[in-house]
Amino acid sequence: MKPNTQQLSDLTIQVRRDILRMVHAVNSGHPGGSLGCTEFLVTLYQSIMDRKEGFDMDGIGEDIFFLSNGHISPVFYSVLARSGYFPISELATFRLLNSRLQGHPTTHEGLPGVRMASGSLGQGLSVALGAAQAKKLNGDNHLVYTLHGDGELQEGQNWEAIMYASAKKVDNLIATVDVNGKQIDGTTDEVLAMGSLRAKFEAFGWDVLEIAEGNNIDAIIAGYADAKSRTGKGKPVCVLLHTEMGNGVDFMMHTHAWHGKAPNDEQLANALAQNYSKDQVDY
Repeated sequence: MKPNTQQLSDLTIQVRRDILRMVHAVNSGHPGGSLGCTEFLVTLYQSIMDRKEGFDMDGIGEDIFFLSNGHISPVFYSVLARSGYFPISELATFRLLNSRLQGHPTTHEGLPGVRMASGSLGQGLSVALGAAQAKKLNGDNHLVYTLHGDGELQEGQNWEAIMYASAKKVDNLIATVDVNGKQIDGTTDEVLAMGSLRAKFEAFGWDVLEIAEGNNIDAIIAGYADAKSRTGKGKPVCVLLHTEMGNGVDFMMHTHAWHGKAPNDEQLANALAQNYSKDQVDY
């Protein structure tokens, strides 16, 4: 049975605690975008995707996911561990030497759940397109999901892939853009304004929908039910997921300052106090 909204919310709190503790422990990492995407990734893995037990790189007979904006690895690792891909205790090795949990996910470490290295931005959609077309060739009707940062779309390879996806009618793909309006040096409009992402994707031949409350679990579930209903109709599907960077920690929200900065001891205690659950089980 799929978890209900309360169970998903409880897990979201747990994952936020993991993110904060992982980044604090090594004084390194990217908490802002990780916190902003926590509700999405928890709901994706726990409720939306059709997943098999265990892990293999082929992913035949199940939905698969590619993280393109790999710097938000803390949320990805936590969700993978909490979804049973590897021991939760391994989260304590985040960014340490010889750890499988490096700052950006890699495949050569053999970490279950990781299907591509995403240290360099802008490449996730290209890889996902190959996987989606492979599913079609294999007669596998499952879907391919991706996640991208809005700032990441300032890089050109994305647009080659976006053009290819519609030209080749890759309609078993749902690409999500985390639209938080912020990146490492400021707002996306200040760094390199992109205008209307919806208009751009539609001009490239995609079917586009928006989830205005991207940190609301019920809105995410409803939005992706809509997105899945649009697959198989000749167009790739794009979800513009409007989130708040640093969501769940008041002093990390409404600023780009926590894109790649770890909290100190006092800040960690404050942040964890804002994300308390009587059922939490920290690693």
